[in-house]
Amino acid sequence: MSEPQNPYEPETAETMPPPAREPVFNLPPIVLAVIGICAVVYLLQQYVLDDAQRMTLLYDGAFIPVLYTGKYGFDWFLFTRPFTYAFMHGGFAHIAINMVWLAAFGSPLANRLGTIRFALFFAATGLASVTLFWAMHPYGEAPLVGASGAISGMMGAAARFGFHTDRSAGKAAFAGPVLPVAVVLRSRGVVIFLAMWMIINLATGLLGFAPGVDGQIAWEAHIGGFIAGFFGLRWFDRGWRAPEWETSDRT
Repeated sequence: MSEPQNPYEPETAETMPPPAREPVFNLPPIVLAVIGICAVVYLLQQYVLDDAQRMTLLYDGAFIPVLYTGKYGFDWFLFTRPFTYAFMHGGFAHIAINMVWLAAFGSPLANRLGTIRFALFFAATGLASVTLFWAMHPYGEAPLVGASGAISGMMGAAARFGFHTDRSAGKAAFAGPVLPVAVVLRSRGVVIFLAMWMIINLATGLLGFAPGVDGQIAWEAHIGGFIAGFFGLRWFDRGWRAPEWETSDRT
């Protein structure tokens, strides 16, 4: 006959529930989808398509400013290039760096906005990026590729939250209301980030130097996306409501 168990003895390892495991890829589905599309397009460019097919994909998918001056006539890809260019990248370092920043800034923003609003935000900031780039280089013939313009928009959105995230729901999401611009500009940490981000973009763009990245950096596109994300975030965050404990009357 076994001895009665002492109620004050701690539970053994066999009776303790297993510890919760954090998923390896704890990213929102929409962010994983963007990363997956970029990866598939890059692999096609590098390992599947021949030279002629790569040139066709580049011409039809990348954003080429001179095509929008009316000099070369009309084709239907004029409507899609301002969006498809974001899924194309010029090299491994280019796509790797962009996907790391997308995971870092896109995940909390996607958890905040939801799938549809995040997808619209990605498209809108990417469009704003090429709009400013075209305005400054209307006769440029070099193709523009990469998601960094839209990612810069996510950085601008992060600044409007003061980079404050909430993990209480089990996933990181930008927390609190969208801060007024005056409040953001009074935050020392945010201002330092904005200043460093601007200096780095201007230095890498104007000096043409970025470790591991071939070709010139389109700093104009980065700034266009950032401005769109910084000032346009409220249009995509309209579904947010303050938690009940923040809105309830306090005695």
